[in-house]
Amino acid sequence: MGQIHQHVHTEWRGGTCRVKWWSGEYLDNGRKRYESKGGFTDETSAYEHGQNKLYEIRHGTHVKNRDGATLMTDWLDDWLAAMDHRPLTERTYRSAIETHIRPYFAKRNASVADIDVLAYRAFKKHLHTKLKPTSAGNVMMVFGMVLDDAVPRLIKVSPVERTRRRGKFVKKAKERKRDMTPEAVEQLARNARTIFGESGYAFIWTMAMTGMRPGELFGLTRQYSFPLWPTADPRPDPEEYERHEEDLERYGVGPDLMPALRVERQIQYVDSRLQFLPPKYDSHRTLVIPPFLAELLQGLLASHDRDWVFPAIMGGSLAAVNFDYTYWRQIADGAAERSGPLTRGARPEIHEVPSFKGKRLYLLRHGHKAWLDEDGHSKFAVESRMGHEVPGVEGVYSSVTVPMERAIMKTLQERWEGLQERLTSKET
Repeated sequence: MGQIHQHVHTEWRGGTCRVKWWSGEYLDNGRKRYESKGGFTDETSAYEHGQNKLYEIRHGTHVKNRDGATLMTDWLDDWLAAMDHRPLTERTYRSAIETHIRPYFAKRNASVADIDVLAYRAFKKHLHTKLKPTSAGNVMMVFGMVLDDAVPRLIKVSPVERTRRRGKFVKKAKERKRDMTPEAVEQLARNARTIFGESGYAFIWTMAMTGMRPGELFGLTRQYSFPLWPTADPRPDPEEYERHEEDLERYGVGPDLMPALRVERQIQYVDSRLQFLPPKYDSHRTLVIPPFLAELLQGLLASHDRDWVFPAIMGGSLAAVNFDYTYWRQIADGAAERSGPLTRGARPEIHEVPSFKGKRLYLLRHGHKAWLDEDGHSKFAVESRMGHEVPGVEGVYSSVTVPMERAIMKTLQERWEGLQERLTSKET
């Protein structure tokens, strides 16, 4: 005979005992909804299991039977539908799921509850046989978020391993970077000029002198560049009226004004077409530039009628080409003499820049920050210029003042002038 203890009911069926417990919910007809589990060989074990389930229900850690049986593929559908990120982030997450996570668990017909620590490790091991460590780590990051969000409805705890470390400590490899010198930047700029003209020369020096991200430079248009900005600012956000008025008093063309660029957007491929997006982390910012760069940009914009400040060889956006492959690798690594339609006739040999050979374009941005740090500028001014959030009290109370900006302009200009003096002295 079965026994009822409050909301737990045990009963024998054949040679095994089954336990039922109240889930804490009611059916549409008003009756209590019960869950159950069978296969026990003694009534005491069945009863204790039911009591444990009631304890979990009271403390909010219970996973319902029907939820625990949710297939991983179904949960991935729900997780993707609930994403609320920027387009590029969503594209990255979706690619990791559709390319790696879903096929692996769909093949195994796994439920979310099936993914314990061992299953998690097995998937991680599988990825590392297919991908490079960085790519595998990115997929595991997405997988970890998917599992974390399944708690507590589908699983009690996440099997993601983050804090525990087994085996000997292995120091994370750090990218080797060499100090960025003005001479190296000048050689990069001259190489870029050989490949895509004055646009290339100005592009390299603008990145080195502003620390702008590649997508921000690719998407920079006339109205946000010196000498047109801020008078040509389309003012897309009427709530920033006060900022617009201050910009007109602070930046522009004139003896008392500072030349500057406005980082208002970036350009990236979304759904197979180029689109303007807010800058990374919504890091809208104004970047003062040294006088030599202001003169360089003014001359560049006067030399062409494109909307892009830095047009590609054929006049379009640099974002529309594979910049790293088509331009950057030759700029940094060098290239043999050649001729053809894309080289605008005969093109001389391009000499490698040793400190950037095999390195990323992004290191120009890193080098800019190093220059600012070397010159002893305010940490808040430096981080703000880089588009970073400054945490804590410093981020709340500090602001970038005119003297800070003028100091940045001065030291950057001095780097340029020092370079010119050294180049002149070599020539003589």
